Amino acid sequence: MEEIVNLFHGFAVVVQPFNLLLMVIGILLGVMIGVLPGLGGANGVAILLPLTFSMSPTSAIIMLSCIYWGALFGGAITSILFNIPGEPWSVATTFDGHPMAQQGRAGEALTAAFTSSFVGALFAVIVITLVAPLVAKFALQFGPAEKFAVFFLAFCSFIGMGKEPPFKTVAAMMIGFALAAVGMDSVTGQLRLTFGFTEMLNGFDFLIAVIGLFGIGEILLTMEEGLAFRGRAAGINLKVVIQTWKELPRYWMTSIRSCLIGCWMGISPAGATPASFMSYGIAKRTSKRGDNFGKGEIEGVIAPETAAHAAGTAALLPMLSLGVPGSPTAAVLLGGLLIWGLQPGPLLFVEQKEFVWGLIASMYVGNLVGLIVVLTCVPLFAAILRVPFSIIAPNILVLCAIGAYSVHNSAFDVVLMLVFGVIGYLMKKCNYPMAPLVLAIVLGDRAEEAFRQSLLGSQGSLSVFWSNGLVGTIMALGLIALFWGLISEGWARAKALLPRSAL
Repeated sequence: MEEIVNLFHGFAVVVQPFNLLLMVIGILLGVMIGVLPGLGGANGVAILLPLTFSMSPTSAIIMLSCIYWGALFGGAITSILFNIPGEPWSVATTFDGHPMAQQGRAGEALTAAFTSSFVGALFAVIVITLVAPLVAKFALQFGPAEKFAVFFLAFCSFIGMGKEPPFKTVAAMMIGFALAAVGMDSVTGQLRLTFGFTEMLNGFDFLIAVIGLFGIGEILLTMEEGLAFRGRAAGINLKVVIQTWKELPRYWMTSIRSCLIGCWMGISPAGATPASFMSYGIAKRTSKRGDNFGKGEIEGVIAPETAAHAAGTAALLPMLSLGVPGSPTAAVLLGGLLIWGLQPGPLLFVEQKEFVWGLIASMYVGNLVGLIVVLTCVPLFAAILRVPFSIIAPNILVLCAIGAYSVHNSAFDVVLMLVFGVIGYLMKKCNYPMAPLVLAIVLGDRAEEAFRQSLLGSQGSLSVFWSNGLVGTIMALGLIALFWGLISEGWARAKALLPRSAL
C-alpha cells in the first residue's frame, strides 16, 4: 500500500509542466537517435547526459529515461521501412516488418510494433513497481561481503550469460577495471596509474569515457561503412491504427510469453537483443502460421518488439534496487546518478523516495507519451534518414566535444574523449563488447571497496564470502552464471544421449 501511495506522489512529480516538456523533448530526441542506424540508446544517453547537468536529478533522469524509451521506439521505424535495424534488438523485426511494408502494409506493421513495444514496457514497469521495493528492502541487510557478492554475480553474469565470446568479455572487463583503478586509492591515498599527469589524480571521468567509447567510436565506424538508405513510404492514419488494435488481442498469448521472456532477459544481463530473437524463434515454432513467418506475418513483429521493450525496461530493476545495471544504457544511467550525487542501490528507496518514484511514474507516462508521439510523427522521423550522413555526423561530433568539455571545462577531457573514441572504434572493429567495459568502469571502484572492506573485517580470509547462507548463495549463483555456457551445453548433450541409453 505504501508503494502505491509513493507511486501517486511520483505521478504528481511527473505531471509538472516542466517535467512533461522534458519528457516530450526526451522522446523526440530518443526517436531521432533510434532512427539513426548504429547510434543506439546507450550512445544517445551518453552523448546527451551533459545537457542535464543544470537540472534537478529527478527532471534529469526523466529526460534521459525518455530518450531511452524513444530510442527503443525509433529502432522499429528503420527496420520496417528501410530494412535497416536502427538498434541491434530491431534486427528480428525486419524479418516480417519489412516484407509487410513491401506489401503496402507499413502502417499496420508500425502500429503493431509500437503498440507491442508499449505493452512490453508497461508489463516490465509493473514488475519494477511491485518487485523493486521488495528487493531493495531485502538488500538493506547487505554488508560489504554481500555487496561484493552482488557485484561478483553481475560480472559473472556478463561473462557466462552474455551473447559475446567469454574471453572477449573478460578482456573488455579487465580494461574497464584498469581504467577504474586510475587515480588516488581511496583506502591508502596512494596514486595509481597516473603516469605523472595531474589531470588524472581523480581518475577518468565516467562521462568522458562513455561519450568517447559510444559516441565517437560509433560515428567513426559509421563514417567508414557509409550509409545509403532506400525505403518505403510511411503513413499511418487513425483507421489503420484502430483496425490493427482490433487484430492484436488475437495474439495475447504471444504478447504474454514475450513479456516474460523480455523481463527475464532484462533482469539478467542477457539484454534486449537475445530476448527479441528468442521471442521471435519461439513464436515461429508455436504459431499456427509459423510457415508464413518471414513473409510478412504480423505475429513476427509483435513477438520481438514486445520482448525487446520489456527487456530494455526490466534492465532498470537491478540498477534501482541493487545498484547493478542490467544493460549498457542502464550502466550509463547509473553513471549519471553518481554524477548527480545519488548512490544507486537499496538506500535510494529510503533516502530519495521522490526521485525513485518519480522515475518509476515517468516510465508509465513516458511510454504512453512515446506511443502517441511515434504514431503521429512517423513520416517526420523517417525523413531524418534522407538527410545526408555527412551533415549529421559533424553535428554529433561537435555535440560530443561540447559535452566532454563541459564536465570540467578542460580541453584535456576532449583529448581523452578522442582517445576513448579510437579505443571504442577498435573494439567495435574487433567485435569486442563495450558493455562489460562500461560495467567495470562504473562498478570497479565500488566492487574493489567492498572486497577490501570484507577482507579487512575477516583479517584477510576469503572464507568471508561463504560465511553465511545469503552471501554463499549469491556467490554460488555467480559461479553458476559464470559457467552457464558449459552447464547448458552439458545438459543439452545429456538430453541428446538419454534416448540412446534408454534404447
